[in-house]
Amino acid sequence: MSKSGPKVALSASRDIPFNRLVLSQANVRRIKAGIAVEELAEDIARRTLLQSLTVRPVLDDDGTIIADSASILIYIAKKRGLTEWLPSDPDGAAAVQRWLSVAAGQIAFGPAAARLITVFGAGFNAEEVIGRAHAVLKNIDDELATKKWIIGGDHPTIADVALYSYIARAPEGNVDLAAYANVDAWLKNIEALPNFVPFVQTPVGLAAAA
Repeated sequence: MSKSGPKVALSASRDIPFNRLVLSQANVRRIKAGIAVEELAEDIARRTLLQSLTVRPVLDDDGTIIADSASILIYIAKKRGLTEWLPSDPDGAAAVQRWLSVAAGQIAFGPAAARLITVFGAGFNAEEVIGRAHAVLKNIDDELATKKWIIGGDHPTIADVALYSYIARAPEGNVDLAAYANVDAWLKNIEALPNFVPFVQTPVGLAAAA
């Protein structure tokens, strides 16, 4: 009889007050030309300018702590040998990484940021972040024109997982998905997967009347 491995646990999420984050020239480090990276690193360490970074969610795998959602997805896929979810070939791995970067970039600063305004009162410019959301959604919709999953193939990957939640809940940030038929079909494909667990719904924005 095979034994099950140790359980993994996700810590409870914690809201981040994005509306309190501001840009400041005081946060920009100026350096003289010609200084080596090693010298700069030593100077930063000496001045204790690096602070610990706490990110949620956090995975605790029998004492191994992994922070950040993309890192967690990679860790689980690697730990359990799920090559269908994280391809090992160079082309497949690179394709997944491309979309993980999109999830951490354009999605985070587009539909996710738009949702932060309506759900948490974040002080972002709504018109700006909604515009970003539609720009990335148009790209993803075009990408999915001939694909069932974001990198192609006949099986989803962790790239699909990384992109799903804030795209699915984009209407909560007043981002209308009606124009993106391919995205809509892709969302339905993900939601039809076995053991699918939906991202929490909040009745705000365009989802308030749904």
